[in-house]
Amino acid sequence: MRIFHLFLPLLWFIAEGEIITLKEMYGEIRTPNFPDLYPSDSEVTWNITVPEGFRIRLYFIHFDLEPSYLCEYDYARVETDEQVLSTFCGRESTDTEQAPGKQVIVSPANFLSLTFRSDFSNEERYTGFDAHYSAVDVDECAEKSDEDMVCDHHCHNYIGGFYCSCRFGYLLHSDNRTCKVECSENLYTQRSGTISSADYPNPYPKSSDCLYRIELEEGFVVNLQFDDNFDIEDHPDVSCPYDFLKIKAGNKEYGPFCGVKSPGRIETGSNSVQILFHSDNSGENGGWKLSYTVTGISCPDLQAPLNGKIDPGPTKYTFKDQAVISCNTGYRVLKDNVEMESFQIECRKDGTWSNQIPKCQIVDCKMPKELENGFVSFSAPTNTTTYLSSITYACREPYYLMTPNITAGYSCKENGEWMNSEIGSKLPLCEPVCGRPLRQIPGIVKRIIGGRNAEPGFFPWQVLIVVEDLSRVPEDKWFGSGALLSDYWVLTAAHVLKSQRRDNTVIPVSKEHVTVYLGLHDVRNKTDAITRSIDKIILHEDFDPKIYNHDIALVKLKERVTMNQYIMPVCIPEFEHELQGPRPNILGLVAGWGISNPNITVDEVHSSGMRTLSDVLQYVKLPVVHHAECKASYESRSGNYSVTENMFCAGFYEGGKDTCLGDSGGAFVIQDVNTKRWVVQGLVSWGGPEECGSKQVYGVYTRVSNYVNWLGDQIQH
Repeated sequence: MRIFHLFLPLLWFIAEGEIITLKEMYGEIRTPNFPDLYPSDSEVTWNITVPEGFRIRLYFIHFDLEPSYLCEYDYARVETDEQVLSTFCGRESTDTEQAPGKQVIVSPANFLSLTFRSDFSNEERYTGFDAHYSAVDVDECAEKSDEDMVCDHHCHNYIGGFYCSCRFGYLLHSDNRTCKVECSENLYTQRSGTISSADYPNPYPKSSDCLYRIELEEGFVVNLQFDDNFDIEDHPDVSCPYDFLKIKAGNKEYGPFCGVKSPGRIETGSNSVQILFHSDNSGENGGWKLSYTVTGISCPDLQAPLNGKIDPGPTKYTFKDQAVISCNTGYRVLKDNVEMESFQIECRKDGTWSNQIPKCQIVDCKMPKELENGFVSFSAPTNTTTYLSSITYACREPYYLMTPNITAGYSCKENGEWMNSEIGSKLPLCEPVCGRPLRQIPGIVKRIIGGRNAEPGFFPWQVLIVVEDLSRVPEDKWFGSGALLSDYWVLTAAHVLKSQRRDNTVIPVSKEHVTVYLGLHDVRNKTDAITRSIDKIILHEDFDPKIYNHDIALVKLKERVTMNQYIMPVCIPEFEHELQGPRPNILGLVAGWGISNPNITVDEVHSSGMRTLSDVLQYVKLPVVHHAECKASYESRSGNYSVTENMFCAGFYEGGKDTCLGDSGGAFVIQDVNTKRWVVQGLVSWGGPEECGSKQVYGVYTRVSNYVNWLGDQIQH
């Protein structure tokens, strides 16, 4: 409460029976002649008015009027427009209940009237009264009651007045007291939902018009279900004059609804529904809530195809319902000659399905892939390629071996692929069998020089390498041997394929000048052999043509070679005892088409330019010589001879058995005692200047076991 205490102007009596109007915010009122005796038979009225939003506070600081029963003689009366608030008379010093004493009078509004009245005589001396008034601010917000709230939501007081505001989401009505909501753009397009009055179940906003629209595709029908807790302001005699709910669905209208009886369930029969809710500026009712669902036009029941199923099913289908047709394991949906995992159809608004039920066709894995150097066989019934059919792969034995060595066959699986339980959908490989010629090689044989002819198939890895450059005059032409390692790769000595340039540069000959003959036995019948041109030549990067250290090379054929009894690869050292290299005194075999005349020396061959070949493949069995003995035998000779750790020697001290010119690059093979495979341990590399097979002259071979990693790296690239 705010009281103004300022300079108080004195308001004197002006005329008998006069009405004085006061509009100041404060003031002082005195009886006529105060503090002297007031006159008899007098009447003065002071009408006090302050601005709205204020009340008037009135009290007396001096009061001395003639006392009388019920103040029938002299009195001071305080009243408003409608009622008398108090009537006073008597003296403050007397024990009377009619004197104001310290009583403070507050007007109920912004107007207050004070009237002084004296009769025609006074028996004693009375001085009258001295009163003061002031305007007091009214806190309208604090004085509101639940029955008559000043503001709907929030009330804010200020000096001389107040204002209202609303919670978030509400708008202040034009009456500046009521809060309403903006709710005319509510659109619902889902197939189910709930709608309620704002703040439900709390009282709904006043002075609001809310429109809720449910809009669905044609073919749907909206059904409404109102909660039992329904409370809209009504009237006992007039139908919904204040607040009401109306529903419009197509050409139908429902309502108005009000009161506490729920409309219950309403089947609108339409896909478009409008709900209008109106509230006036009064009332505290709880409101309403509904849930809506939709039903649609029914479509015919579905029958699952043979070997298939429908999801969901069985059930009743209505508009927009979808059904997915899929097939049992091992079958696929066939639609318009296209196979697919599943097919979806939809119920349309006219009660028909968007498509027909497709068929389920058994999975067909088609004809299996061919296995190179192998074949496939079908289980009964023959050539059946559909689901659960089975096949078996096998390699062309004894020339190829299956890798990995799978034990189970392949089955046609539901994914349309041939699958093996061990390696999945991968195909095995038919790798060439190495070091197992079909014809056994006889035991001890004589030297190649004047030695024994090999039978066809004894050395199926043996290849003849011919180098000739027909563009040169005189033409360059020489030959050497090699060993087949796989269906693409041939192993030989680096010096066989080194270019013959005079600067001794280590570069390979042009691959266009090289021809490889495989399965060759008699050089006079080259047409019976398999001929291959060259894709790549790889000389060891550290090959030293002066001392023939690292004398090893690889040749990649342009086309794959198919294995048979005359063409089969030799094995590369693999096991630990093989990787240690050949042991002294162990016997190995070497084959070749080298010079067969033991009386012709190497120097004679070079000086005469002879290129003499044995017509038929020759072979010899030679023992491996102790490395120290071999080195010593060459160190005792004049010339630049060096037997390195990448070499070993083989032959006899007394001579008579040896390889010779033309055998270069041929394989020195040893049969593994455990696996019975023939393993390449050496390559014919070089020998002394004496004639082939001379006494105390051993043949020198490249030690292949030192190059197993190098071979693997090159072949993988």
